[in-house]
Amino acid sequence: MIDRLAGAPPVAVVGGVVRDVLVGASPVDLDLVVEGPIGEVVELIGGQRLDGDLRAHERFRTAQLTLAGQRLDIASARSERYDQPGALPRVAPATIERDLERRDFTVNAIAVPVNGPGAGDLVAARHALDDLAAGSLRVLHDRSFEDDPTRLLRLARYAARLDFTIDGHTLALASAAIRGGALATVSGTRIGNELRLLAREPDPIRALAAARELGIDRALHPEFGLTDDAWAARGLELLGDAGAPERLVLALAVRRLAPEPARTLLDRLAFAREDRDAIVAAASTAPALSAALGAATRPSELAAAVDGAGPEAIALAGAIGPADAARSWLSELRHMELLIDGRDLLDAGLPPGPAIGRGLAAARAAALDGRAGDRQAQLEVAIGAARAAADG
Repeated sequence: MIDRLAGAPPVAVVGGVVRDVLVGASPVDLDLVVEGPIGEVVELIGGQRLDGDLRAHERFRTAQLTLAGQRLDIASARSERYDQPGALPRVAPATIERDLERRDFTVNAIAVPVNGPGAGDLVAARHALDDLAAGSLRVLHDRSFEDDPTRLLRLARYAARLDFTIDGHTLALASAAIRGGALATVSGTRIGNELRLLAREPDPIRALAAARELGIDRALHPEFGLTDDAWAARGLELLGDAGAPERLVLALAVRRLAPEPARTLLDRLAFAREDRDAIVAAASTAPALSAALGAATRPSELAAAVDGAGPEAIALAGAIGPADAARSWLSELRHMELLIDGRDLLDAGLPPGPAIGRGLAAARAAALDGRAGDRQAQLEVAIGAARAAADG
C-alpha cells in the first residue's frame, strides 16, 4: 500500500495502531491522516469503500475502506473548535502536528509518516512518549472532557484494555466533568456508541468496572451499572460463543431497572431494537429461568424451561445457580436437530394443522431424553403424538 502513495500528499499512520505497536500489542484497525484532501489518497489505495460517496463525509474529511480484509480509516489532518460543550466540532485543515493536539489522550497522539521526507520518523504530542512508557492516560488540554464528553467513556475503555493508570490531573478533570453533567450535553446516540464499544472490549467486565469507578454508569442512570463482577464472570464463562458477551454484561448493568425504564434508557442510547429486547429480556427473566432450570431433571424439561429464551438469559440464569444445566443446554443440547420434519408427517397421511407441530415437539423431547435416537423412532413418536393431538 505504501508504494502506491509516492507523490501523494503527506500521509501518516496515527493513533492507536502506533501506540499498540510501540507497546507490543496487536493493532486492530489502521488510521491514516492526510495533510490535504483525502480523495487522491483514497483512489490510490483502492479497496472497498464502506461509507459510500466521499462527499457524505466532507464536513469531517473522512472515509472508511477495507483493503485485503483490513479496515482503514482515512481523515484529513485537521484542527477542531467546539462552539459549545458536547457539540460536534468545527474542523479546519491543519498539519499533522496540529492534528495530534486535538486528540483525546497523549498516548493516542503519536504518528509515523509513511511517505515524503519524514517517512518512518515518530511525530508525537508533548508528553506522549513519556506517558506511553509510564502507562499513563493524560488528556492534552483541560477542556478535553467538556468539549467531547464521550472521551470519558474512552478513558474507561483504554484504562481497562491497556491496563494504564489515569494521570491524577486527568482523573480530577474527569470527575469534575461527570459531576458537572457533561454527559448530558451529548446526544444519546454518541454515548450509546461509546457504551457499546466499552461492552465489546476483550474484558468487558473490567471495562464496565472502570466506568463504575469513574462514576460514568450512575451519570447515565442512578440504577445503571455492573455491580456484581463475579456474577458477570460466571455468566460469560457459561455463554462462551453461544451469544453476545456485550448483551450479557449490559443485561447485568440494567438488572436493577424495571423492564420499561431499562427499555427507555436503551432507546435513549440508540440501541438497535433486537439488542435492546435481548438485553432487557435477559435482565428480567434470568431469576425465574434459573429456578426453572434448577427444577428440570431431564433434557426435555430443560428444553421446556428454556422455551425460546436467548443464550444471554440462559447463561445469566446458570450463573445464579444451576450452572450445569445452563452449560449442558448452551454447549450441547441446543444443537440437537430432528432427523424428521413436517413433510414426513404429511407424507404419513396426517392433515396439516397444529397437530404436526405437537408431533414434532414430542419427537424432539424423546430425542433429547435418549428415547428416539434414529429417524424411525422419531417418526413413530411424532406420528403417535400428532394423531393423539388431532383426535383430542
